[in-house]
Amino acid sequence: MTKTLYVGNLPWSTSSEELTDFFAQYGNVVGSRIITDRETGRSRGFGFVEVASEDAERLAAELNGKDFNGRTLTVNEARPRQTV
Repeated sequence: MTKTLYVGNLPWSTSSEELTDFFAQYGNVVGSRIITDRETGRSRGFGFVEVASEDAERLAAELNGKDFNGRTLTVNEARPRQTV
């Protein structure tokens, strides 16, 4: 089983590979994705990291507020997307 973590306040230049590598230092990472603007293709400054369920709570607590390439990360468990 996996859980998805929201990761905010990312540097604009962050790649999903960098995000995966960073989180993999702390726990079992399945994958990650950076959210980009549909029109420009630029990063929107946040992304999602899929991790093993047993690591999710610990990773969110450990990495929230951690420095990543000069930015202070916001990390918490992702909420399901709201449909309008």
